[in-house]
Amino acid sequence: MIKTLIVDDSPLVREILKDFLVSEGSFEIIGEAENGSDGVKKAKELNPDLITMDFEMPIMNGLEAIVEIRKFSSCGIVVISTHDTAKMAYEATVKGAHEFFAKDIFTSNMTDRQRSEVFNTLKHIIKLRNKVITLQETTEVITPSFQKINCVVIASSTGGPMALCQLCSALPAAFSVPIILVQHNTSGFDKGFVQWLDGYSHLKVQLAEEGIYPVKGNVYVGPTDKHLLIGSTGLAFDDSEPVNNQKPAADILFKSASEQYGSSIISVVLTGMGNDGAEGTKYIKKSGGITIAQDEATSMIYGMPQAAVETGCVDMILPLGEIAEKIISLTGGN
Repeated sequence: MIKTLIVDDSPLVREILKDFLVSEGSFEIIGEAENGSDGVKKAKELNPDLITMDFEMPIMNGLEAIVEIRKFSSCGIVVISTHDTAKMAYEATVKGAHEFFAKDIFTSNMTDRQRSEVFNTLKHIIKLRNKVITLQETTEVITPSFQKINCVVIASSTGGPMALCQLCSALPAAFSVPIILVQHNTSGFDKGFVQWLDGYSHLKVQLAEEGIYPVKGNVYVGPTDKHLLIGSTGLAFDDSEPVNNQKPAADILFKSASEQYGSSIISVVLTGMGNDGAEGTKYIKKSGGITIAQDEATSMIYGMPQAAVETGCVDMILPLGEIAEKIISLTGGN
C-alpha cells in the first residue's frame, strides 16, 4: 500500500481526495493536515510515501511546506491546486514537487482517461524513491554533419517543467531559431506555465496562437486540450481525438514540423511517462532532421525518452545539462 498524507485546509477537499485515492485500492491514507506547518510535522512523524499538497493555507503555505519537507524526506509530493495558483505550482516543481493536478478534475465528471492518468502518474512517482541510477559504460552519440537548422521542437511530460526550466534558462536571448514545445499539462494550467517559464528564460515564452509564424528568440507552448501543428501558414490547432492518451500530442507536432522544415529541424524528447514523441522522432529522422533524447540518469521518468531511443532513430542521448549547449552548437553557436 502507498502510505499517503493529505495536506489541505478544506475538509471537503480532503474528503474528496481521500475517497478518490482509496477507491483505487493501492493507497492508504495515514494522515491529514489542514495547514503547511502541520503537514511538515506529520510528514516527519508518519514518513509517508506520498503527500498531496495544497498551496493557499494558513500559518504556512504549500510552497514553504515543500521546501521544509525536502530537508528530511524524498517522498513523492504532488500539488493539488487551483488555476489561480498555477505559477506557484510550477515553482513547486523546482523546489521539490514531482507533479501537480487541478482541483477541479476531482469531480463526478472526471473521465476514465483522467482517472487512469492520475493513478499511473502517482505510482510512477512513488517508484522514484527506490530508483537506482546506474551509469552506462558508453553512450553512442552520432554527430551529424553541419546542416542549417530553422526550428527546434520539444516534447516533455512528468518532470518536464523542471527540465524545461533548466534547458530554456541556458539558452541565450540571441538564440537563432524558434522553439515549439508540447508539455503535457493539466487542463487550464497552460497560461500559468507560460508565465512561470518566461520568468526563467532569456527567450520570450508565449502560448501558441493560431496563424502565428514562429520566429527566432521565441518559445511557443502548445495550449492544453488542443493538438498543435506547424504548417506553411504558421501555427495551427487540431481538435481531433487524443493521441497516446495526450492532447496536445508531441507526435502530431513533430510530424507536422518534419513536413514543414524537412532536414532543418532538431527534435528533443525530455522526461515523461508514456511514449509520446517516439513516432514523431521517426518522422524527424526520416526527414533528415537531428534527434535528441534526454538520458535516463537525469530523467525524472524515462518513459518518453526511452520510447524514442528504442525506435533506433535518436542521434544523441544526452544528460539534461548538456542539451542546451548541444542545441546552441547545432544552430550556429548563438
